[in-house]
Amino acid sequence: MAKNRGRRTIRWDKLDNTAHLFPSIAGESLTNVYRISVTLTEEIQREVLQEALDLVLPKIDGFNVRLRAGVFWYYFEENGKKAPRVQEEMYFPCRYIRPNKNRSYLFRVTYYRNRINLEVFHVLTDGMGGINFLRELTYQYLRLVHPELRDESGDSLSEGTALSREDSFVRNYKRAKPSGFNREKAYLIRADKLPAGEFGVMHGYMPVEEVKSVAHRYGVSLNEYLVGVFVWSVYREMMRGMPGEKPIRVAVPVNLRPYFDSDTTKNFFVMISAEYHPQKRDEAFEEVLGKIRESLQSQLGKEHLEDLFSYSVSNQRNMWLRPIPLFLKNIAMRFVYSKSAVANTATITNIGAVQVDERYMPYIQMFTAFLAMSKGQLIKGTICSYQDTLAFNFSSVFAEPTVQKAFFRKLAEDGIHVTIETNGVYYE
Repeated sequence: MAKNRGRRTIRWDKLDNTAHLFPSIAGESLTNVYRISVTLTEEIQREVLQEALDLVLPKIDGFNVRLRAGVFWYYFEENGKKAPRVQEEMYFPCRYIRPNKNRSYLFRVTYYRNRINLEVFHVLTDGMGGINFLRELTYQYLRLVHPELRDESGDSLSEGTALSREDSFVRNYKRAKPSGFNREKAYLIRADKLPAGEFGVMHGYMPVEEVKSVAHRYGVSLNEYLVGVFVWSVYREMMRGMPGEKPIRVAVPVNLRPYFDSDTTKNFFVMISAEYHPQKRDEAFEEVLGKIRESLQSQLGKEHLEDLFSYSVSNQRNMWLRPIPLFLKNIAMRFVYSKSAVANTATITNIGAVQVDERYMPYIQMFTAFLAMSKGQLIKGTICSYQDTLAFNFSSVFAEPTVQKAFFRKLAEDGIHVTIETNGVYYE
């Protein structure tokens, strides 16, 4: 879509159904920013990375935008400014992105030694869209540093890069459904926090095949196993293996693209819940894992996933709600969010296996990702893998990595070899 201003036609676009929430609740303490990083085999050259960003950004419409507030809805407008400046990383990650200090863009690119970091305000896209952009940025950077990687396509985007900007929620909406938001309060972890502004990161690297083998031994999927170990760690370390009044409930985002044949670069996911309600003392890990598997399996059907987003889409399409002014919609969305946010103990998302073109593989060591904190959730986990290595990435503002230690200790007890890396907040 576009609108005319004099001689120039400026492209504009609607937000996807999920994205409407993020501008309403975002701020310094609730940034709604996630990070995806790629580690290369060589030190990053800042000016070359800037050149790569300058070349790639105009080709990917979903990132070349700024956010505007209309009378009734937020919308995207083509930015048109120079790309944001690439900076060496100096601060803690996932800080709030202030558009007026970032050339109106809703993402930032930083680097540290041999790592490139892409931080994205969730209003733009989900993790799959972030990977899509970071991968192209990395390809372009490597072609500039290593001219021998260029072929007849020059600086064109790779064939596997998605550019679709459809709202797949709306396209796949079929009928209105009751709200899928769970408002029942979950067990929330209470512990001492890091000083204001600090942010703890801990990466655990492990062989993919070892994790798959252990999961198979327990009769569960890789994702179910890792979510189960997290829940077990909270149960043993924070609840001391005792019964509780509230369940440990982990929000697990599900990428909807494979279910609905979509390649959109906008947000397209829903949240399901992995739930365990301790009823007895000192339940065995196998019992906890079985309940986690059961709760996840019961929610993964295509029809149920469709039901989960249909309520939100029906509100967006409701002719009586459309003319309500934006400031009133913001108040309503913040209220709904505050009620649903405390329904989860934490979030664990699995980005999956990151694939890259074969010619770039020798220059890329690993991909990692993690999430900012949200209301009630002061520890989160992100899973991603590259080639034969899986990374489980913790982000947290708790002063002590109690849950993280228990998590990796359990993996080691199950025979998985884990290498730990932190950002210096946690030295042990």
